[in-house]
Amino acid sequence: MALRGPDSSDVLARPVLASYDKYVDAQAAVDTLSDNRFPVQHLAIVGVDLRLVESVLGRMSWGRAALSGLATFAWFGVLIGLFVSFFGSADSSALQLMALGLLFGAAFGIVFGLVSYAFTGGRRDFVSRQALQATRYDVLCDAEVMTQARQILGLAPTWPPEPTPGSPDES
Repeated sequence: MALRGPDSSDVLARPVLASYDKYVDAQAAVDTLSDNRFPVQHLAIVGVDLRLVESVLGRMSWGRAALSGLATFAWFGVLIGLFVSFFGSADSSALQLMALGLLFGAAFGIVFGLVSYAFTGGRRDFVSRQALQATRYDVLCDAEVMTQARQILGLAPTWPPEPTPGSPDES
């Protein structure tokens, strides 16, 4: 049985409990609420102002393409060798089958890496890593349990906090 939660339009209609600059801080707030027996199914963490950041790690070359394919498929070959050893005959050694898987996987990986790189035609001659980042992370909370959540987290009773008398925010 799968757990079903509210759809995204219901989640986004919730008021903001608190905002954080880092995801780990928003996660810690939800964890604090959970540790205090708060019904966390009333919460959501929403990344605001998302952006995709791609960090270029280096130049792609024939050697790097071959090495990348080797590393990826060598592990896969070991896994296949281990799997085959479960069903192999009693005279076949698991280590031999895993070593053969490693060799065949590595060989296939080198060929696959080189062929894949050849098909790019020089259009993407670099290696990169992509990450999704947000400007801030809002913890949203259903209105009926908002007061309880704010008390547990030690926050002001309203959001955004009301200006104190004599502060520059007061008009």
